[in-house]
Amino acid sequence: MRSTFSVENRDQVVEAVAWAAAKEEPLEILGRGSKRGLGRPVQAAHSLDLSKLSGITLYEPEELVLSARAGTPLAEIEAALDAENQMMAFEPADLAPLLGTETGNGSIGGVLACNLSGPRRIKSGAARDHFLGVESASGRGEIFKSGGRVVKNVTGYDLCKLLCGSYGTLAVMTDVTLKVLPRPQKTYTVLILGLDDATAVKAMSRALGSPHEVAGAAHLPAALAAGSQVSYVAGAGGAVTALRLEGPGPSVEYRCAALRRELADLGETEELHSQNSLTLWRELRDVRPFWTDNDRAVWRLSVAPSLGPEVVAGIAEDEAFYDWGGGLVWLALSADGDAGAARVRDVLQPLGGHATLIRAPAEVRAAEAVFHPQDPAMAALQARVKEGFDPRRILNPGRMYAGL
Repeated sequence: MRSTFSVENRDQVVEAVAWAAAKEEPLEILGRGSKRGLGRPVQAAHSLDLSKLSGITLYEPEELVLSARAGTPLAEIEAALDAENQMMAFEPADLAPLLGTETGNGSIGGVLACNLSGPRRIKSGAARDHFLGVESASGRGEIFKSGGRVVKNVTGYDLCKLLCGSYGTLAVMTDVTLKVLPRPQKTYTVLILGLDDATAVKAMSRALGSPHEVAGAAHLPAALAAGSQVSYVAGAGGAVTALRLEGPGPSVEYRCAALRRELADLGETEELHSQNSLTLWRELRDVRPFWTDNDRAVWRLSVAPSLGPEVVAGIAEDEAFYDWGGGLVWLALSADGDAGAARVRDVLQPLGGHATLIRAPAEVRAAEAVFHPQDPAMAALQARVKEGFDPRRILNPGRMYAGL
């Protein structure tokens, strides 16, 4: 019979994990459950629910640092930051609607466990780059700490980097500390209309290589642009390439005008201000173009930007859009059979890159490699790391790779 351990403090986490280790009973680690459909299905008789392990424990806006318990809702943290006109610069994605759950229900621990980062990653780095400190319980039921409130406090092994992106397979995070940054005064977006995928990637490369400090570069083909909530994008009548500029008002206005002049040879340009600009980048961050068609599998491909259009063409699928200057491709395929896994892997193998199956039926995620297959040396290294943190294999077993 499946049971759920609902914990409210660190001691209860340790007690639950120690019991599971002693009994060799696997646990499914849950923050608030919004990303339960991400990764391979966990085969566990029990769940460890961290949703009551919640609350901001420290926030010093003048020091640009925030600490919170792992189950704290992302919405609560964002509200506290908004009140001080600050933000998490890695722009954490809310994938809950894409995965079929309620928007705004993710936890900060879940974001870090999955290393979820949005369009600003190309400028500000990933979630792990802003992860300063952590307190966790290993699979032995032992508490350990790493890092601190400032980067210079990180000595020895930087376990924050290791845990970030481990999907709860190495340890149960109980408290986390993040670096935060001031929110930009203005956010404008330059739109280039009507470009094909290959030309759009060249345009994004030009923009990112310019001195104008572009903080986001994405491309929506015509069919996906038409579904945007931003009227300028939906009514463009074709593909839309978006370039974000942020900062003080006069600087953003100057850089926006200069960038439009420099890219005028590529086609017609427009610009978005204020709320329209914020809405567009929120749509891209949360993969909104693929929210509605839940019958399709969604892949996340990481490739060399110049190869993105070639990869999409090789997979023979036109329902795709690009972020990170073309280096991140979101792709929707039929969920039938292997959800396109063989086709995706075959195309990527000679070109390089990684593919992650973000959304698919549970039976497909159980049968196929959700994360990119590892070479033998990397698989052996990951197995040794797992052995060091969770020798009994009780924490989210099989979430990333079978047997781990």
